[in-house]
Amino acid sequence: MGKWSSIICRFLFGAAFFLTALGVLEWVVRWVARLSGSTTVFRGFYYDPGRLLEFSAMALVFVIALQLREIKILLRPKG
Repeated sequence: MGKWSSIICRFLFGAAFFLTALGVLEWVVRWVARLSGSTTVFRGFYYDPGRLLEFSAMALVFVIALQLREIKILLRPKG
């Protein structure tokens, strides 16, 4: 079980990092587009940058929960 939770934790952390980077990049691109006077950037992209950051935060909540569970198991008294 420890191996699987470690793999899931690493995957979720990577996904959260990717979503954060994508959200920040999307926000910067939209900001630069507004400065130049354009309004249509990434027409096919369905999520706002704030929503991407929310998804990232949700993934990080699960990462924190899995890490706390592993710490609890390690600190459990033996015997």
